[in-house]
Amino acid sequence: MVGVLAVLVYTAIQFSLIVIPVMVAILLAALLVPLINFLQRHGWPKWLAVIAVTLGFIVVVTGLVVLIVTQITSGMDELRVQTLASYDQFKDWLRAPPFELSESQISGLVGDLIAVVQGDPNLLWNRALTLGSGVGHFLAGFLLTLFATLIFLIDGKGVWRWLVRLFPKAARPAVDGAGQAGWRTMGNFVRVQIVVAAIDATGIAVGAAILQLPLAIPIGILVFLGSFIPIVGAVLTGALAVFIALVYQGWAIALVMLAIVLVVQQVEGHVLQPLIMGNAVKIHPLGVVLAVTAGALVGGIAGALFAVPIVASLNAMILYVARGSWREPEPPPRAAMEAEPAAAP
Repeated sequence: MVGVLAVLVYTAIQFSLIVIPVMVAILLAALLVPLINFLQRHGWPKWLAVIAVTLGFIVVVTGLVVLIVTQITSGMDELRVQTLASYDQFKDWLRAPPFELSESQISGLVGDLIAVVQGDPNLLWNRALTLGSGVGHFLAGFLLTLFATLIFLIDGKGVWRWLVRLFPKAARPAVDGAGQAGWRTMGNFVRVQIVVAAIDATGIAVGAAILQLPLAIPIGILVFLGSFIPIVGAVLTGALAVFIALVYQGWAIALVMLAIVLVVQQVEGHVLQPLIMGNAVKIHPLGVVLAVTAGALVGGIAGALFAVPIVASLNAMILYVARGSWREPEPPPRAAMEAEPAAAP
């Protein structure tokens, strides 16, 4: 079993451009299928429920992105002015004791930094090629994710029945029941992840508002969206909040914002994530932490994102099979069913 699991992990890594979009589609389907079922229970035809839920999800995500872009664009001029002013203050700090750097020395340092970036003519070309390849992979993955999500929403049960038929006939009841148990656990994970991301975003946005920082709402939305990307999302969104605090309020407020970000992320990562997530997916909090760490080591960001739902689903499936509840009850022995003969008179 360990060998088969290792082969599956290796194969998933080699075909990550296919596996990752399909996994994202599974998570999206786990989020949206309950909404579709809710609408169907209230008389909506399935095709209309699928269209309404899919378009609603796209509208919500697009609205959040548009809100972020609009807020940042409207404050871009002021942000640029504040950034230049902060840079001038930083140069004044370098010119003062104990550094006492001259203007030419500061300009030389900046020039050396620019030269390092532009020193290798092939560096920018290689970066452009990498960026172009990354954009192509992203577009291909996006289209595959969209297509797979629609297939799962429209005919997910048909896809699952086809997969079950690939197994031997005697094993199909166990596979079917285990898959349904894993699917329920996957849905619990997605819903709890949204709650955890909302708590994380609210904490940082409220902290930014208390410090009277501009763009508090876009910061909160970015934190919410970034919370679904383990490690990198939290680092980037937290760094953005600290940078805005530094530009508008100075070093002291930036340090306070940094402390708020660290406290919120530590509480989310070591308290909310293990406890809430562990209770929802029936995994010990230590198992959640170890799963995320192992996933990050094996598969990077994607591994950290999918580690908990995969481990939780496997745990539910294994427990279902181990309980043996899928087996039909064995009939009692024939001797126990027959009445004992009456005693001779």
